[in-house]
Amino acid sequence: MTTTREIMTGSAECVGENETLEQAARKMKQLDVGSLPICGEDNRLKGMVTDRDIVIKCLAEGKDPKNTKAGELGQGKPVTIGADDSVEEAIRTMQEHKVRRLPVIDGHDLIGMLSQGDIAKDYPEDRVGDLVAFISE
Repeated sequence: MTTTREIMTGSAECVGENETLEQAARKMKQLDVGSLPICGEDNRLKGMVTDRDIVIKCLAEGKDPKNTKAGELGQGKPVTIGADDSVEEAIRTMQEHKVRRLPVIDGHDLIGMLSQGDIAKDYPEDRVGDLVAFISE
């Protein structure tokens, strides 16, 4: 059984819950990513923020990204996967919650991110299309 720890992208960077969306956007640009985990002052995961969230939930609503905190977008309990959970469990979680990436936690610590692309790299080549369709349903 392959675990998420084996195929995840390690050392995920967070945006702090008190950092602005402008700072989050700059960090996304620097890291060349479209989403970031939101971490609290207690170093616990508070949610996720995407580039789309910044556009739809901030700019399109007339808010100022220089004054809007990342934590304002981290609503509800974040969807995560355990480091030692199976890839099959990760796929089920992605499908159930309609997400393409999951923060990977070990205890309460964020240790990486698992994306659809990470799974596809490890998936049998002739089944990658099925994987994408399965998660995207």
